[in-house]
Amino acid sequence: MGDFSDEKICLCALNRIFGYAPGTASAMLDCFGSAGSIFRLGKDVLREALGPESKYLDAFGQEALDMAAKELEEAEKYGIAFIGRGEKGYPPLLAECQDAPAGLYVRSGSPLQCMIQERDYISIVGTRNISDYGREWCRRIVEALARTGRQPVIVSGLAYGTDMTAHMAALENGLDTIAVMATGADTVYPCAHRGVAGKIARLAGSALISDYPLHTKAIAVNFIRRNRIIAGLGRATILVESGARGGGMITAGQAFSYDRDVYALPGRADDIMSAGCNALIRSGTAIPITSEKNLTESLGYEFRKKTFRIEEAAAVHYSGKISPGQIDEIAGILLAIKKFRRISLQELAEATGMDYKRIAGLAGILENDGFISIDLMKRCSIKGKNA
Repeated sequence: MGDFSDEKICLCALNRIFGYAPGTASAMLDCFGSAGSIFRLGKDVLREALGPESKYLDAFGQEALDMAAKELEEAEKYGIAFIGRGEKGYPPLLAECQDAPAGLYVRSGSPLQCMIQERDYISIVGTRNISDYGREWCRRIVEALARTGRQPVIVSGLAYGTDMTAHMAALENGLDTIAVMATGADTVYPCAHRGVAGKIARLAGSALISDYPLHTKAIAVNFIRRNRIIAGLGRATILVESGARGGGMITAGQAFSYDRDVYALPGRADDIMSAGCNALIRSGTAIPITSEKNLTESLGYEFRKKTFRIEEAAAVHYSGKISPGQIDEIAGILLAIKKFRRISLQELAEATGMDYKRIAGLAGILENDGFISIDLMKRCSIKGKNA
């Protein structure tokens, strides 16, 4: 524990010093090559680089390095790693941004090098007061991305509304997800999302990340600043729903300034909940999302239609209500009805090997619960909405 390289300590110190001026830290790293080199500069060189009136001139002392070393040790105790710009594992797309942080704090079930290996990062943002329309489309978008087989990582901000819808949809569809926090990586905000945050932190391939030092609390300016990381991580940013103003609009604007693709879900012309999306589309800043196929193919993915499996839906519906054996029987019945349309109960009994009375009972349950319909001739069909 505590065996950190001098460069990592210097990067951590640089991140702490220029936390609210990341562009300055980025410019100095580009100019002097490493954080260690910056801390070895004399006062005259620092004054020339930063300006004679800079408030940062006296920040590059041993005290800053000691505090950074102490923080790295504490972070390790929390299971949080620090990855500095220029170190292996720092997100390459984020490093291209002129205001990229000097370092990131990462909580993940994966080693850092596994987090960043040639994967697509797609950022999804929007309003906290998401409508049913926005929530449905956010889920549809993530499901469509999952079906492409490319397994993009879904990036968002752990906030209410769109963020949590995106994170949860990613987890439900087997995609990794990254939550960019406006607090220290040890502090989850809002508290209601601790459970989801803990799951993200434990999953291999997913992570909680922040550029703020440990114990940083949630303040308004931090949410605005963290949006640049959401925009910088993703090769594309999707704005699901937003009014004329809001964090999602800021993130989309930053992504556009980084020369990344921006997509927006159009809404009704008079809907204030979609005013921001419509404005970005009208200005040419965002590409409109007119269908899942339109989006996935625009991203360079192969579109694959959703395959509805009624037997899986039934298994979820009856889980905990009937025995696993009965669920298997129901699955067999549904598969037979899908294969032989308008199959009679007698034919169904023969196809499944169950006796007629058993088939009739289970088919009655399925009819009552809306999975199938049975006509007067006792012929079974999958119900329209499930077909």
